[in-house]
Amino acid sequence: MRVLAIESSCDESAVAVLDEERGLLAHGLFSQIDLHRVFGGVVPELASRDHVRRLLPLLTDTLAQAQSGPADLHGVAYTAGPGLIGALLTGAALARSLAYAWQVPALGVHHLEGHLLAPLLESEPPPFPHIALLVSGGHTLLMEVQAIGRYRLLGETRDDAAGEAFDKAAKLLGLPYPGGPELARIAAAGRPGALQLPRPMLDRPGLEFSFSGLKTAVLHAVRERALTDARKADIAHAAQEAIVDVLVGKALRALMQSGLDALVVSGGVSANRRLREEMTAQVQRQGGRVYFPRIEFSTDNAAMIAVAGLARLKAGRQDGLAIQARARWPLESLNPLGGP
Repeated sequence: MRVLAIESSCDESAVAVLDEERGLLAHGLFSQIDLHRVFGGVVPELASRDHVRRLLPLLTDTLAQAQSGPADLHGVAYTAGPGLIGALLTGAALARSLAYAWQVPALGVHHLEGHLLAPLLESEPPPFPHIALLVSGGHTLLMEVQAIGRYRLLGETRDDAAGEAFDKAAKLLGLPYPGGPELARIAAAGRPGALQLPRPMLDRPGLEFSFSGLKTAVLHAVRERALTDARKADIAHAAQEAIVDVLVGKALRALMQSGLDALVVSGGVSANRRLREEMTAQVQRQGGRVYFPRIEFSTDNAAMIAVAGLARLKAGRQDGLAIQARARWPLESLNPLGGP
């Protein structure tokens, strides 16, 4: 089976072609960072309009790179949610139209399931069952993953997601959009121990998260004294260490409570190198193993949508003629496939 996948949930336009036997044949991505930077964040209407401009040329180029045409494809997968509803509809309408014209099945894919399954693109994919930590700009949650489609929520954030904490701390420091990578960049120059910030909920039992208090602590640190470059670096370092400590601590707790030894870390924040280093070291010390998607597949992309779509299309799942798009969509509501 060979599938075409389209991702348009936020500010990245992406297309991929995945073959069941030959693997990922091609993938393309256009980021709207420059478009939204002047506004300090994503403007939904502008995101939707840019997807309309970018998706068709990107699709043409990706199919050419994959040396594939409509006759070679067995289905079209697209991100149906969660995300910005206008952005979702642009990709969904294109995907559903192509599938109708080409007379192949179409399937709306859950964006977060795509992130969870992104490590399956690697040469050493994670075993089932495993614990998954999904960390992005809008989501921070721990799941027990028994198989594709069989997910049990263990804990999630009560307020801000980890990615939001990175971005809001960066904004308080006056860093440009996107804030998370900029904060990580200047954190490398910060002095360890120069500033202590709280690790919210790490000292409490359970697997839930909260990052709003950390944002408030960063605000107080910013207002405490003049923001020199050195002071910014110290605050960035302290904020990054606090977020990483919370994520690592909760993930280790989930592994111990479940009795599993395999951990998947995915989502945009999984690209953070400090998180990768510390998570790998701590999980290995506990006798487990961590599986990350490669950096290019940590943030939003169509290859991960292709993985989820291929698995479900192969199991006989497909949508009707209606265009599916949901701004909100609980991950645990997905139907299981019966096995990985």
